[in-house]
Amino acid sequence: MKVILISDVKGLGKVDDVVEVNDGYARNLLFKKNLALEATPVNMNAIKLKKGSQAEKARRELLEARENGNKLAEQRLTLSMKAGEGGRLYGAVTAMDIAAVLEKQGYKIDKKHILIKNPIKAVGSFEVTLKLHADVSVNITIDVKALA
Repeated sequence: MKVILISDVKGLGKVDDVVEVNDGYARNLLFKKNLALEATPVNMNAIKLKKGSQAEKARRELLEARENGNKLAEQRLTLSMKAGEGGRLYGAVTAMDIAAVLEKQGYKIDKKHILIKNPIKAVGSFEVTLKLHADVSVNITIDVKALA
């Protein structure tokens, strides 16, 4: 019997996969636990439409990430932090600080997607990588200045 998986099943497949299983396995386990649907033409069409809409959504997200990446590549952000003698900061510049500055400029970027190679603990200019999408990452420059 052909079934369409509703959720991941270990050893069988992932969501929306169409797999061939024994009738008893399908009726007694997969259908009862709502892990699969019978592969009828109506269900197959519904899955096809769902995959199409997911592909379109992924395409739009990629285009938006590329567009934001092009805008951000030209950006130079300035952060003002408390600093002691010799330009050493009290603490360090975190991804959350950078995300807050980006949000003020209208970019919604999660702090988990901001990659700081080395801790920023001094005044100066630093390169930071923003991971906007699986295929799009941008390097921006952060200027850290001491608060007066």
